[in-house]
Formats: sequence, C-alpha cells, structure tokens
Amino acid sequence: MTSGAPAQRPAGLPSAEQVSELLDSEFARAGYEVEAVTVDARRRPAHITVVADGDVPLDLDSIAELSRLASERLDALDTGEAAYVLEVTSPGVERPLTAEKHFRRARGRKVQMRLADGSALTGRIAAARDGTIDLVVPQARGWGLRTVSLAEVGNAVVQVEFSPPKPPELELLDRTEDQR
Repeated sequence: MTSGAPAQRPAGLPSAEQVSELLDSEFARAGYEVEAVTVDARRRPAHITVVADGDVPLDLDSIAELSRLASERLDALDTGEAAYVLEVTSPGVERPLTAEKHFRRARGRKVQMRLADGSALTGRIAAARDGTIDLVVPQARGWGLRTVSLAEVGNAVVQVEFSPPKPPELELLDRTEDQR
C-alpha cells in the first residue's frame, strides 16, 4: 500500500511507488515487506516514511538494518538538490488487522473484534491460517478456543495490555502452538 506526495513533488524526490519498488526486494531478503510508503513533500525537508512488517517482529536492530538498506538504495538515486528525511518504522498497535498475515503476526496478542453480525469479541490470537483465526477466549469455566472466519471480522485491533495474561490463558495458547 502506498500513498504519494502532493503533485508538486520537488524534482528528484522519488514517488511513494518508486520507493516501494526500490525497497521491496531488499526488505524481502531481510525477512520483511514494505507495508506502506508515504512521501510528504510539504515538510521541509521532505519526509519519506517506510512502514515495514514481517513474521518476525521488528526490534530496534531490525529497524536500524532496514534503515541502512533503505538509505543506501535511496542514496543511489539521483535526487538532485531534493533533501529528505528517511524514517523506517513498524505499523504500530493502532493499525487495524485486516489480513490473515496481520493476525498471524499478532499471535499471542489480545485483540478486540467487531464481527459482521455486529457483535463484539475479545480474545488472544492463538493462530491464523486457512482463512480462520483461533482465539483464546474466556468461558464460563476458564478458557477455551473459538474459531472465527476471517470473512466474519468487520474490524479488529490489538489491545494495549498493562498486565500479563493469566497462566491458564497462556497454557492454552502454548498448547495451540504445539498443535500447529
């Protein structure tokens, strides 16, 4: 997904699409993908923001490596006098989970869903595969698994947690991991 800069992009400044094409293969070799690129030419200097994601969570070392790769590739472009600031970042917790890979990458995280029928569901993501999401959910007697079709999910977001999950919840999550 890319979003471009205003039509009056300074000469030499690459478009969001160009940045994405330039970085896709480099990021893929590092185990990540370019989720989005924004080129904001209204700021001085212009800002190029690259959002990366992967099955292995981004940490500071990964961000630094991807930033170095992106900087090398962009520095090789002839940008003339166009100055810019490069930022490589992760999607952040506020990003809606819309694709199976988003749910898979958020395994173990608590998620709040609004289902297509209007009902709400909160659970911890145990697995995402074959168009379904397995959630560890509270039940009358402890914890259980609930499988939801991705097609049933109207919207979903990761919940910020301030306390650790309960041990029985984690045990069920671990058993689910062993079954995959």
